[in-house]
Amino acid sequence: MSKEIANLPPAAQLLIDRFMNRRAHVGVVGLGYVGLPLAVVLAEAGFQVIGIDLDPNKVECLTQGESYIEDVPHNQVKPLIEQMKLEVSESYQALEGVDAVIICVPTPLRKTGDPDLSFIIEATKAALPILHEEMLVILESTSYPGTTREMVQPEIEAAGLQVGKNLFLAFSPERVDPGRKDWTTVNTPKVIGGITPACTEVAAAFYGQAMENVVRVSSTEVAEMTKLLENTFRAVNIGLVNEVALMCNRLGIDVWEVIDAAASKPFGFMKFTPGPGLGGHCIPIDPLYLSWKLKSVKYNARFIELASEINTSMPRYVVERIQDALNDRKKPLKGSRILILGVAYKPNVSDTRESPALDVIGLLREKMAEVRYYDPYVPSLDHEGWNLKSTHDVLEAVQQTDCVVVITDHDSVDYAAIAEMADMIFDTRDAFRKAGIEDPKVVRL
Repeated sequence: MSKEIANLPPAAQLLIDRFMNRRAHVGVVGLGYVGLPLAVVLAEAGFQVIGIDLDPNKVECLTQGESYIEDVPHNQVKPLIEQMKLEVSESYQALEGVDAVIICVPTPLRKTGDPDLSFIIEATKAALPILHEEMLVILESTSYPGTTREMVQPEIEAAGLQVGKNLFLAFSPERVDPGRKDWTTVNTPKVIGGITPACTEVAAAFYGQAMENVVRVSSTEVAEMTKLLENTFRAVNIGLVNEVALMCNRLGIDVWEVIDAAASKPFGFMKFTPGPGLGGHCIPIDPLYLSWKLKSVKYNARFIELASEINTSMPRYVVERIQDALNDRKKPLKGSRILILGVAYKPNVSDTRESPALDVIGLLREKMAEVRYYDPYVPSLDHEGWNLKSTHDVLEAVQQTDCVVVITDHDSVDYAAIAEMADMIFDTRDAFRKAGIEDPKVVRL
Protein backbone atom coordinates (compact mmCIF):
# COMPACT_ATOMS: atom_id res chain seq x y z
CA MET A 1 0.00 0.00 0.00
CA SER A 2 1.46 3.34 -1.05
CA LYS A 3 2.36 5.96 1.59
CA GLU A 4 0.06 8.67 0.25
CA ILE A 5 -3.01 6.55 0.91
CA ALA A 6 -1.96 4.89 4.12
CA ASN A 7 -4.94 6.50 5.81
CA LEU A 8 -7.71 4.79 3.88
CA PRO A 9 -11.36 5.63 4.52
CA PRO A 10 -12.90 3.20 7.02
CA ALA A 11 -15.16 1.73 4.32
CA ALA A 12 -12.12 0.97 2.17
CA GLN A 13 -10.30 -0.84 4.98
CA LEU A 14 -13.40 -2.88 5.81
CA LEU A 15 -13.71 -3.94 2.16
CA ILE A 16 -10.04 -4.84 1.87
CA ASP A 17 -10.28 -6.99 5.01
CA ARG A 18 -13.33 -8.73 3.55
CA PHE A 19 -11.52 -9.43 0.28
CA MET A 20 -8.38 -10.72 1.98
CA ASN A 21 -10.39 -13.00 4.23
CA ARG A 22 -12.43 -14.26 1.22
CA ARG A 23 -15.68 -13.30 2.99
CA ALA A 24 -16.83 -11.13 0.12
CA HIS A 25 -19.67 -11.89 -2.25
CA VAL A 26 -18.95 -10.82 -5.83
CA GLY A 27 -21.21 -10.13 -8.80
CA VAL A 28 -20.09 -10.39 -12.43
CA VAL A 29 -22.39 -8.74 -14.96
CA GLY A 30 -22.05 -10.24 -18.45
CA LEU A 31 -20.99 -13.88 -18.81
CA GLY A 32 -19.33 -13.85 -22.21
CA TYR A 33 -15.69 -14.37 -23.22
CA VAL A 34 -14.55 -11.96 -20.50
CA GLY A 35 -17.09 -12.36 -17.71
CA LEU A 36 -17.37 -16.14 -17.50
CA PRO A 37 -13.62 -16.88 -17.20
CA LEU A 38 -13.38 -14.07 -14.63
CA ALA A 39 -16.32 -15.41 -12.61
CA VAL A 40 -14.78 -18.90 -12.58
CA VAL A 41 -11.35 -17.62 -11.48
CA LEU A 42 -12.90 -15.56 -8.67
CA ALA A 43 -14.98 -18.52 -7.48
CA GLU A 44 -11.92 -20.78 -7.52
CA ALA A 45 -10.08 -18.14 -5.46
CA GLY A 46 -12.66 -18.56 -2.69
CA PHE A 47 -15.19 -15.82 -3.35
CA GLN A 48 -18.91 -16.45 -3.49
CA VAL A 49 -19.76 -15.37 -7.06
CA ILE A 50 -23.09 -14.49 -8.65
CA GLY A 51 -23.02 -14.16 -12.44
CA ILE A 52 -25.66 -12.11 -14.24
CA ASP A 53 -26.54 -12.46 -17.91
CA LEU A 54 -29.72 -11.45 -19.71
CA ASP A 55 -29.42 -14.38 -22.14
CA PRO A 56 -31.60 -17.18 -20.70
CA ASN A 57 -29.79 -19.78 -22.80
CA LYS A 58 -26.45 -18.93 -21.15
CA VAL A 59 -27.99 -19.00 -17.70
CA GLU A 60 -29.66 -22.36 -18.35
CA CYS A 61 -26.45 -23.81 -19.76
CA LEU A 62 -24.40 -22.76 -16.73
CA THR A 63 -27.11 -23.91 -14.32
CA GLN A 64 -26.66 -27.38 -15.81
CA GLY A 65 -22.91 -27.13 -15.18
CA GLU A 66 -22.08 -26.72 -18.86
CA SER A 67 -19.87 -24.10 -20.49
CA TYR A 68 -20.31 -22.39 -23.87
CA ILE A 69 -16.82 -20.84 -23.85
CA GLU A 70 -13.91 -22.94 -25.21
CA ASP A 71 -11.48 -21.54 -22.63
CA VAL A 72 -13.71 -22.65 -19.74
CA PRO A 73 -14.21 -26.45 -19.82
CA HIS A 74 -17.33 -28.12 -18.41
CA ASN A 75 -15.32 -29.86 -15.69
CA GLN A 76 -14.21 -26.46 -14.39
CA VAL A 77 -17.73 -25.01 -14.24
CA LYS A 78 -19.69 -28.01 -12.99
CA PRO A 79 -18.13 -28.40 -9.51
CA LEU A 80 -18.42 -24.65 -8.86
CA ILE A 81 -22.12 -24.75 -9.73
CA GLU A 82 -22.73 -27.92 -7.69
CA GLN A 83 -20.94 -26.49 -4.64
CA MET A 84 -22.82 -23.20 -5.12
CA LYS A 85 -19.57 -21.25 -5.28
CA LEU A 86 -20.86 -19.88 -8.58
CA GLU A 87 -24.52 -19.03 -9.06
CA VAL A 88 -26.10 -17.50 -12.15
CA SER A 89 -29.22 -15.48 -12.77
CA GLU A 90 -30.97 -13.25 -15.32
CA SER A 91 -32.00 -10.80 -12.57
CA TYR A 92 -29.93 -8.00 -11.08
CA GLN A 93 -31.85 -8.55 -7.84
CA ALA A 94 -29.63 -11.59 -7.29
CA LEU A 95 -26.80 -9.12 -6.62
CA GLU A 96 -28.46 -7.85 -3.45
CA GLY A 97 -25.83 -7.60 -0.71
CA VAL A 98 -22.73 -8.26 -2.84
CA ASP A 99 -19.50 -6.52 -1.89
CA ALA A 100 -18.22 -6.02 -5.44
CA VAL A 101 -19.73 -5.80 -8.92
CA ILE A 102 -17.67 -6.18 -12.09
CA ILE A 103 -19.27 -5.03 -15.34
CA CYS A 104 -18.16 -7.04 -18.39
CA VAL A 105 -20.69 -6.13 -21.07
CA PRO A 106 -20.08 -5.62 -24.81
CA THR A 107 -19.06 -2.25 -26.25
CA PRO A 108 -19.55 -2.53 -30.02
CA LEU A 109 -19.40 0.19 -32.64
CA ARG A 110 -22.55 1.46 -34.28
CA LYS A 111 -22.78 1.31 -38.08
CA THR A 112 -21.98 5.03 -38.07
CA GLY A 113 -18.59 4.26 -36.46
CA ASP A 114 -19.27 5.83 -33.08
CA PRO A 115 -19.18 3.87 -29.79
CA ASP A 116 -22.31 2.10 -28.62
CA LEU A 117 -22.14 2.44 -24.84
CA SER A 118 -25.75 1.45 -24.28
CA PHE A 119 -24.78 -1.84 -22.61
CA ILE A 120 -22.61 -0.02 -20.05
CA ILE A 121 -25.37 2.52 -19.37
CA GLU A 122 -28.04 -0.17 -19.03
CA ALA A 123 -25.88 -2.32 -16.73
CA THR A 124 -25.00 0.65 -14.52
CA LYS A 125 -28.64 1.76 -14.21
CA ALA A 126 -29.82 -1.80 -13.58
CA ALA A 127 -27.25 -2.21 -10.79
CA LEU A 128 -28.14 1.06 -8.99
CA PRO A 129 -30.81 -0.49 -6.71
CA ILE A 130 -28.29 -2.96 -5.26
CA LEU A 131 -25.43 -0.48 -4.74
CA HIS A 132 -24.61 0.37 -1.13
CA GLU A 133 -21.88 1.72 1.10
CA GLU A 134 -18.72 -0.36 1.56
CA MET A 135 -18.85 -1.64 -1.99
CA LEU A 136 -16.52 -1.89 -5.01
CA VAL A 137 -17.64 -1.35 -8.61
CA ILE A 138 -15.29 -2.17 -11.48
CA LEU A 139 -15.81 -1.62 -15.19
CA GLU A 140 -13.94 -4.00 -17.50
CA SER A 141 -15.77 -3.20 -20.74
CA THR A 142 -13.41 -1.51 -23.19
CA SER A 143 -14.20 2.12 -23.94
CA TYR A 144 -12.61 5.51 -24.54
CA PRO A 145 -10.65 7.35 -21.81
CA GLY A 146 -13.09 9.09 -19.50
CA THR A 147 -15.96 6.59 -19.69
CA THR A 148 -15.76 5.45 -16.06
CA ARG A 149 -15.50 8.98 -14.67
CA GLU A 150 -17.96 10.62 -17.09
CA MET A 151 -20.65 7.94 -17.38
CA VAL A 152 -20.52 5.54 -14.43
CA GLN A 153 -19.47 7.81 -11.55
CA PRO A 154 -22.29 10.38 -12.01
CA GLU A 155 -24.93 7.63 -11.96
CA ILE A 156 -23.53 6.23 -8.70
CA GLU A 157 -23.23 9.61 -7.00
CA ALA A 158 -26.74 10.62 -8.11
CA ALA A 159 -27.91 7.67 -6.01
CA GLY A 160 -26.38 9.33 -2.92
CA LEU A 161 -23.10 7.39 -2.67
CA GLN A 162 -19.68 9.03 -2.43
CA VAL A 163 -17.09 7.54 -4.77
CA GLY A 164 -13.74 7.27 -3.00
CA LYS A 165 -15.26 7.53 0.47
CA ASN A 166 -17.97 4.92 0.99
CA LEU A 167 -18.09 3.32 -2.50
CA PHE A 168 -15.06 2.59 -4.63
CA LEU A 169 -14.98 2.72 -8.42
CA ALA A 170 -12.23 1.54 -10.77
CA PHE A 171 -11.52 0.50 -14.34
CA SER A 172 -9.56 -2.64 -15.17
CA PRO A 173 -9.18 -3.54 -18.86
CA GLU A 174 -9.89 -7.10 -19.87
CA ARG A 175 -6.96 -8.79 -21.61
CA VAL A 176 -8.60 -12.00 -22.79
CA ASP A 177 -7.10 -13.74 -25.82
CA PRO A 178 -9.51 -16.60 -26.63
CA GLY A 179 -7.88 -19.96 -27.25
CA ARG A 180 -4.62 -19.01 -25.57
CA LYS A 181 -3.19 -21.48 -23.04
CA ASP A 182 -0.01 -19.76 -21.86
CA TRP A 183 -1.53 -16.44 -20.76
CA THR A 184 -4.85 -16.75 -18.96
CA THR A 185 -7.09 -14.68 -16.69
CA VAL A 186 -4.99 -15.72 -13.69
CA ASN A 187 -1.46 -14.97 -14.89
CA THR A 188 -1.98 -12.08 -17.32
CA PRO A 189 -0.98 -8.90 -15.44
CA LYS A 190 -4.08 -7.01 -14.27
CA VAL A 191 -3.99 -3.24 -14.82
CA ILE A 192 -6.10 -1.25 -12.34
CA GLY A 193 -6.89 2.44 -12.19
CA GLY A 194 -9.30 3.95 -9.67
CA ILE A 195 -11.23 7.20 -9.56
CA THR A 196 -9.24 7.98 -6.40
CA PRO A 197 -6.10 6.40 -4.89
CA ALA A 198 -8.32 4.65 -2.34
CA CYS A 199 -10.41 3.20 -5.17
CA THR A 200 -7.24 1.84 -6.77
CA GLU A 201 -6.10 0.23 -3.53
CA VAL A 202 -9.45 -1.43 -2.88
CA ALA A 203 -9.61 -2.81 -6.43
CA ALA A 204 -5.98 -3.96 -6.25
CA ALA A 205 -6.64 -5.77 -2.97
CA PHE A 206 -9.63 -7.48 -4.55
CA TYR A 207 -7.94 -8.65 -7.77
CA GLY A 208 -4.79 -9.54 -5.85
CA GLN A 209 -6.62 -12.43 -4.21
CA ALA A 210 -7.17 -14.14 -7.57
CA MET A 211 -4.60 -12.74 -10.02
CA GLU A 212 -0.85 -13.33 -9.93
CA ASN A 213 0.21 -9.80 -10.85
CA VAL A 214 -1.59 -6.50 -10.26
CA VAL A 215 -0.39 -3.32 -12.00
CA ARG A 216 -1.63 -0.09 -10.41
CA VAL A 217 -1.97 3.07 -12.52
CA SER A 218 -2.88 6.58 -11.41
CA SER A 219 -6.39 6.93 -12.82
CA THR A 220 -9.25 5.27 -14.64
CA GLU A 221 -8.30 7.25 -17.75
CA VAL A 222 -4.78 5.76 -17.77
CA ALA A 223 -6.21 2.25 -17.42
CA GLU A 224 -8.72 2.88 -20.21
CA MET A 225 -6.01 4.31 -22.47
CA THR A 226 -3.72 1.35 -21.72
CA LYS A 227 -6.21 -1.05 -23.27
CA LEU A 228 -6.63 1.13 -26.34
CA LEU A 229 -2.88 1.50 -26.81
CA GLU A 230 -2.40 -2.29 -26.67
CA ASN A 231 -4.92 -2.94 -29.42
CA THR A 232 -4.04 0.13 -31.47
CA PHE A 233 -0.43 -1.10 -31.48
CA ARG A 234 -1.59 -4.37 -33.02
CA ALA A 235 -4.03 -2.77 -35.46
CA VAL A 236 -1.45 -0.28 -36.76
CA ASN A 237 1.27 -2.91 -37.17
CA ILE A 238 -1.11 -5.30 -38.91
CA GLY A 239 -2.14 -2.42 -41.16
CA LEU A 240 1.53 -1.78 -41.93
CA VAL A 241 2.30 -5.38 -42.84
CA ASN A 242 -0.90 -5.60 -44.89
CA GLU A 243 0.25 -2.58 -46.89
CA VAL A 244 3.67 -4.20 -47.30
CA ALA A 245 1.85 -7.23 -48.74
CA LEU A 246 0.15 -4.95 -51.29
CA MET A 247 3.50 -3.36 -52.14
CA CYS A 248 5.24 -6.71 -52.55
CA ASN A 249 2.50 -7.97 -54.86
CA ARG A 250 3.00 -4.91 -57.10
CA LEU A 251 6.78 -5.41 -57.04
CA GLY A 252 6.63 -9.16 -57.66
CA ILE A 253 8.26 -9.96 -54.31
CA ASP A 254 7.25 -12.74 -51.89
CA VAL A 255 6.04 -10.87 -48.79
CA TRP A 256 6.28 -13.98 -46.61
CA GLU A 257 9.96 -14.41 -47.46
CA VAL A 258 10.54 -10.73 -46.68
CA ILE A 259 8.85 -11.06 -43.28
CA ASP A 260 10.79 -14.21 -42.37
CA ALA A 261 14.06 -12.53 -43.33
CA ALA A 262 13.24 -9.39 -41.31
CA ALA A 263 12.25 -11.54 -38.33
CA SER A 264 15.79 -12.97 -38.23
CA LYS A 265 16.90 -9.66 -36.71
CA PRO A 266 17.18 -10.27 -32.95
CA PHE A 267 16.37 -6.68 -31.97
CA GLY A 268 14.32 -3.72 -33.21
CA PHE A 269 11.76 -5.79 -35.13
CA MET A 270 8.56 -7.55 -34.06
CA LYS A 271 7.01 -10.02 -36.49
CA PHE A 272 3.49 -9.32 -37.76
CA THR A 273 1.91 -11.16 -40.68
CA PRO A 274 -0.61 -10.01 -43.29
CA GLY A 275 -4.05 -11.51 -43.70
CA PRO A 276 -7.54 -11.07 -45.14
CA GLY A 277 -8.52 -8.41 -42.58
CA LEU A 278 -9.01 -7.95 -38.85
CA GLY A 279 -11.44 -9.87 -36.69
CA GLY A 280 -12.48 -10.38 -33.11
CA HIS A 281 -14.08 -8.22 -30.46
CA CYS A 282 -11.10 -5.94 -29.78
CA ILE A 283 -8.55 -5.09 -32.44
CA PRO A 284 -10.89 -3.95 -35.25
CA ILE A 285 -13.01 -1.90 -32.83
CA ASP A 286 -11.00 -0.55 -29.89
CA PRO A 287 -8.71 1.82 -31.83
CA LEU A 288 -11.79 3.47 -33.35
CA TYR A 289 -13.05 4.28 -29.84
CA LEU A 290 -9.88 6.30 -29.35
CA SER A 291 -10.14 7.92 -32.78
CA TRP A 292 -13.75 8.89 -32.08
CA LYS A 293 -12.92 10.37 -28.67
CA LEU A 294 -10.06 12.43 -30.07
CA LYS A 295 -12.38 14.13 -32.53
CA SER A 296 -14.02 15.78 -29.49
CA VAL A 297 -10.70 17.51 -28.73
CA LYS A 298 -10.12 18.40 -32.40
CA TYR A 299 -7.37 15.86 -33.01
CA ASN A 300 -7.21 13.58 -36.03
CA ALA A 301 -5.76 10.16 -35.15
CA ARG A 302 -4.17 9.67 -38.56
CA PHE A 303 -2.31 6.42 -37.86
CA ILE A 304 -5.48 4.79 -36.54
CA GLU A 305 -7.63 5.98 -39.44
CA LEU A 306 -5.09 4.88 -42.04
CA ALA A 307 -4.56 1.46 -40.44
CA SER A 308 -8.34 0.95 -40.29
CA GLU A 309 -8.67 1.94 -43.95
CA ILE A 310 -6.02 -0.56 -45.02
CA ASN A 311 -7.26 -3.39 -42.80
CA THR A 312 -10.90 -3.01 -43.81
CA SER A 313 -9.91 -3.00 -47.49
CA MET A 314 -8.17 -6.38 -47.27
CA PRO A 315 -11.28 -8.57 -47.86
CA ARG A 316 -11.92 -6.76 -51.15
CA TYR A 317 -8.25 -7.15 -52.09
CA VAL A 318 -8.48 -10.89 -51.33
CA VAL A 319 -11.51 -11.26 -53.61
CA GLU A 320 -9.72 -9.36 -56.38
CA ARG A 321 -6.72 -11.70 -56.05
CA ILE A 322 -9.01 -14.75 -56.16
CA GLN A 323 -10.64 -13.36 -59.30
CA ASP A 324 -7.21 -12.79 -60.90
CA ALA A 325 -6.05 -16.30 -60.00
CA LEU A 326 -9.19 -17.81 -61.57
CA ASN A 327 -8.75 -15.64 -64.68
CA ASP A 328 -5.23 -17.01 -65.06
CA ARG A 329 -6.88 -20.42 -65.32
CA LYS A 330 -9.47 -19.12 -67.79
CA LYS A 331 -12.29 -19.28 -65.24
CA PRO A 332 -14.66 -16.44 -64.33
CA LEU A 333 -15.41 -15.76 -60.68
CA LYS A 334 -19.14 -15.72 -61.48
CA GLY A 335 -20.40 -19.29 -61.16
CA SER A 336 -17.12 -20.61 -59.74
CA ARG A 337 -17.36 -22.90 -56.73
CA ILE A 338 -15.40 -21.43 -53.82
CA LEU A 339 -14.68 -23.27 -50.58
CA ILE A 340 -13.71 -21.07 -47.62
CA LEU A 341 -11.47 -22.80 -45.08
CA GLY A 342 -12.12 -21.26 -41.65
CA VAL A 343 -14.66 -18.56 -40.80
CA ALA A 344 -13.74 -17.90 -37.15
CA TYR A 345 -11.77 -14.71 -36.61
CA LYS A 346 -8.68 -16.59 -35.37
CA PRO A 347 -7.42 -20.19 -35.30
CA ASN A 348 -8.89 -22.83 -33.00
CA VAL A 349 -11.87 -20.84 -31.66
CA SER A 350 -15.54 -20.60 -32.64
CA ASP A 351 -15.84 -16.81 -32.40
CA THR A 352 -16.88 -15.19 -35.70
CA ARG A 353 -17.26 -11.61 -34.43
CA GLU A 354 -15.90 -9.16 -37.02
CA SER A 355 -14.29 -12.08 -38.87
CA PRO A 356 -12.90 -11.08 -42.29
CA ALA A 357 -14.42 -14.30 -43.61
CA LEU A 358 -17.84 -12.66 -43.37
CA ASP A 359 -16.79 -9.85 -45.70
CA VAL A 360 -14.98 -12.18 -48.09
CA ILE A 361 -18.02 -14.47 -48.35
CA GLY A 362 -20.33 -11.49 -48.84
CA LEU A 363 -18.19 -10.04 -51.63
CA LEU A 364 -17.86 -13.42 -53.37
CA ARG A 365 -21.62 -13.90 -53.24
CA GLU A 366 -22.14 -10.40 -54.66
CA LYS A 367 -20.02 -11.47 -57.62
CA MET A 368 -22.25 -14.54 -58.08
CA ALA A 369 -19.72 -17.15 -56.93
CA GLU A 370 -21.07 -20.34 -55.35
CA VAL A 371 -19.65 -20.21 -51.81
CA ARG A 372 -19.38 -23.01 -49.26
CA TYR A 373 -17.28 -23.14 -46.11
CA TYR A 374 -15.62 -25.59 -43.77
CA ASP A 375 -14.87 -24.78 -40.15
CA PRO A 376 -14.70 -27.51 -37.48
CA TYR A 377 -15.46 -24.90 -34.80
CA VAL A 378 -18.38 -23.15 -36.50
CA PRO A 379 -21.09 -25.65 -37.59
CA SER A 380 -23.42 -22.94 -38.88
CA LEU A 381 -23.10 -19.34 -39.93
CA ASP A 382 -26.07 -16.99 -39.64
CA HIS A 383 -25.11 -13.64 -41.11
CA GLU A 384 -27.24 -11.25 -43.14
CA GLY A 385 -29.69 -14.02 -43.91
CA TRP A 386 -27.15 -16.48 -45.33
CA ASN A 387 -27.79 -19.38 -42.92
CA LEU A 388 -24.82 -21.40 -44.20
CA LYS A 389 -23.71 -24.77 -42.81
CA SER A 390 -20.18 -26.06 -42.58
CA THR A 391 -19.59 -28.89 -45.01
CA HIS A 392 -19.21 -32.24 -43.22
CA ASP A 393 -16.69 -33.80 -45.61
CA VAL A 394 -14.04 -31.22 -46.37
CA LEU A 395 -12.07 -33.41 -48.79
CA GLU A 396 -15.16 -34.23 -50.84
CA ALA A 397 -15.98 -30.51 -50.91
CA VAL A 398 -12.42 -29.73 -52.06
CA GLN A 399 -12.80 -32.10 -55.00
CA GLN A 400 -15.97 -30.28 -56.08
CA THR A 401 -14.41 -26.81 -55.79
CA ASP A 402 -12.73 -24.49 -58.30
CA CYS A 403 -10.82 -22.61 -55.62
CA VAL A 404 -10.09 -23.27 -51.94
CA VAL A 405 -9.54 -20.08 -49.94
CA VAL A 406 -7.80 -20.20 -46.57
CA ILE A 407 -9.15 -17.44 -44.32
CA THR A 408 -8.53 -19.00 -40.87
CA ASP A 409 -5.77 -21.57 -40.44
CA HIS A 410 -7.12 -24.00 -37.83
CA ASP A 411 -4.56 -26.53 -36.60
CA SER A 412 -6.86 -29.53 -37.17
CA VAL A 413 -7.09 -29.07 -40.95
CA ASP A 414 -5.21 -31.64 -43.07
CA TYR A 415 -3.47 -29.23 -45.43
CA ALA A 416 -1.49 -31.97 -47.16
CA ALA A 417 -4.65 -33.87 -48.16
CA ILE A 418 -6.30 -30.66 -49.34
CA ALA A 419 -3.26 -29.71 -51.43
CA GLU A 420 -3.33 -33.13 -53.08
CA MET A 421 -7.02 -32.87 -54.07
CA ALA A 422 -7.51 -29.17 -54.76
CA ASP A 423 -7.51 -27.65 -58.22
CA MET A 424 -6.42 -24.23 -56.95
CA ILE A 425 -5.77 -22.71 -53.52
CA PHE A 426 -5.61 -19.09 -52.43
CA ASP A 427 -3.85 -18.96 -49.08
CA THR A 428 -4.22 -15.74 -47.08
CA ARG A 429 -2.40 -17.13 -44.03
CA ASP A 430 0.62 -18.92 -45.54
CA ALA A 431 -0.84 -22.07 -43.98
CA PHE A 432 0.43 -24.49 -46.64
CA ARG A 433 4.03 -23.33 -46.58
CA LYS A 434 3.96 -23.43 -42.75
CA ALA A 435 2.76 -27.04 -43.09
CA GLY A 436 5.80 -27.77 -45.28
CA ILE A 437 3.82 -27.84 -48.54
CA GLU A 438 5.26 -26.13 -51.60
CA ASP A 439 2.85 -26.54 -54.52
CA PRO A 440 2.43 -24.35 -57.62
CA LYS A 441 -1.36 -24.56 -57.32
CA VAL A 442 -1.12 -22.59 -54.02
CA VAL A 443 -1.37 -18.84 -54.59
CA ARG A 444 -0.31 -16.85 -51.52
CA LEU A 445 -1.44 -13.41 -50.37
